[in-house]
Amino acid sequence: MTDKLEYGAGYTWVAGVDEVGRGPLAGDVVAAAVILKPSHGIVGLADSKKLSEKKRDRLFDEIRAKAVCFSVARASVAEIDELNILQASLLAMKRAVEGLDQSPDYVLVDGNRLPKWAYHGEAVVKGDSKVESISAASILAKVTRDREMTELDRLYPGYGLAQHKGYPTKLHMEALQQLGVSVIHRRSFGPVKALLD
Repeated sequence: MTDKLEYGAGYTWVAGVDEVGRGPLAGDVVAAAVILKPSHGIVGLADSKKLSEKKRDRLFDEIRAKAVCFSVARASVAEIDELNILQASLLAMKRAVEGLDQSPDYVLVDGNRLPKWAYHGEAVVKGDSKVESISAASILAKVTRDREMTELDRLYPGYGLAQHKGYPTKLHMEALQQLGVSVIHRRSFGPVKALLD
C-alpha cells in the first residue's frame, strides 16, 4: 500500500481523499483529505471499515499529528436532499481538498470518479485499501462522522444513532416509524420519503 509511485513521478504534495456516509438515512456526508510525507512512520493504515474502533481512534490522533496537513469537510443533509448523495459526496471531497493548508499537485480519490476541479489526479477503486493517504483520509472521515452521530444521539434520542450511525438497520426503521422523521434525516432517501408520503 503506497503513495510512493506518485512521489516517484515527481509530484511534491500528493493528497488522498475519501468520504464516509453515503448509505445512512441521517446526518451529513463527511469527507477528508490528507497529505502524508513519503516517510510518515504511521503503522497500520487500512480501510477504516476493516479496523476496530479502538485502532481507528489511535490512528486518528496519529494521522493528525504526523500528516503534512489534513482537512475534514462535509455536505449537509439539506445539500444531500437538494443535489443527490453522489453529487453531495463529490462536493464534500472538493471542500476537503480546498481546505488543505498545502495545495496538492496530485490528488488520489477513493472510488471511480473525480469531483469537478482543476487538480491533477485520479480515482482509485478500493483506494482506501491500496493507497496510504486515502486510508488516512477514510479514518479521519469515519471517526469524525461516527463521533458526530454519537453526539446527535444525545440531541435526538430514541433513534439509536450512536449504535447504527444512521444506517437503515431494523432498529432505526422501527424508531423512525414510532418517532417520525427528524430534521437530521435525509428526506430524499426512499425509506424516509416513504414515511413522509
